[in-house]
Amino acid sequence: MDLMTTAEVADYLRLKERTVYEMAGKRQLPCTRATGKLLFSRRLIERWVEAHTETPAGYDSAPPPIYAGSSDPLLEWALRESGSGLATLTAGSAEGIERLARGEAVLAGAHLYDPETRRYNAPVIARRAPFPDIVAIRFAVRRAGLLVAKGNPLGLATLDDCVARRARFAVRPAATGTRQLLDALLAEMGQATGALALVAHEAQTQGDLAVMIAEGDADCGLGVEAAARRGGLDFVPLGVDEEFDLVMRRRDYFEPPVQKLLAFGRDPAFARRAVALGGYDVSTFGVVTYNA
Repeated sequence: MDLMTTAEVADYLRLKERTVYEMAGKRQLPCTRATGKLLFSRRLIERWVEAHTETPAGYDSAPPPIYAGSSDPLLEWALRESGSGLATLTAGSAEGIERLARGEAVLAGAHLYDPETRRYNAPVIARRAPFPDIVAIRFAVRRAGLLVAKGNPLGLATLDDCVARRARFAVRPAATGTRQLLDALLAEMGQATGALALVAHEAQTQGDLAVMIAEGDADCGLGVEAAARRGGLDFVPLGVDEEFDLVMRRRDYFEPPVQKLLAFGRDPAFARRAVALGGYDVSTFGVVTYNA
C-alpha cells in the first residue's frame, strides 16, 4: 500500500496540515492510526477526491450492470428470477467492494466480519469505499458452519476437531468473507489457518466447495447451510450467523436493476425459496444497515 503522511496529503489536496488533522479527526478523510500516527492510503485519498467531484449535467458515469461480490445460492437465484438484468462476478466480498468503489459494478454483496468491532460489513465498507453516498441494504442472515460428507464420517463437530483429526480442509480465496470469517474463528481459538490440513485447490464459490467435498477432494470446509443442502452434504452449525448485505451508491438504489431485485425480495416466492434452500433468515430484508 502506498501510504502518505499528513504533510504529503496536505500538499496533495492543497490544504493546511491543520485542516487535514481536523478532517481526519472528524472522520471526513480515510486514514489509519495503526502505527500510532496518522497515515493515509493514496488509493483511498484518490477515491475520496473522485467521490467529491462535481460532474457536469449529462456526464455519464453510470457503472456497468454487474453484480460483484460474494457467491450466495439465494441471491444468485433472485438476481435471475427478479429480471434484474445484472451479470454476476462472484470473486468474493472484498473484491466486490473494490469493484464497486472503482465504478466497475452497480451492486456488491458482502458478509465481511470485522474482528476489531465484531460487526459485519459497515466497518469494512467505511474503510474500502470511503464515498459520501454509499448505502448497504440487508439481504439475509445466513447460517454458517462446516460442510461435510453425507453421514459426517469423521464425526466433525467443531473447528478444533478439524485441526485435531487432520481433516482435509478446503478454503475459499483470501478476498472472500468466508475465508476472513474462518481466519477470525481460528484466531479466537489461538490458531492460524496453517493449523488446518489444507487441500491445494481453493473453492471459488460456495457451490465449488460443496462439489469438492461431494467428490472426495476434501473432507470439509466452512460454508453456508444452503450450499450443503444443494450439494447433498451434511451441515454442522458452528453457532455463526453471517449478515449478508447488498452495497451500492445511493444514486443506483433508484435504478431499475436494484429496484427489481428489492421488489422481488418482498415477493412471497422469495421467502419460500429461502426456506427451501435452508439456513436463511430474510425477515430483515431491505433494512438499511449502513448509510454514509
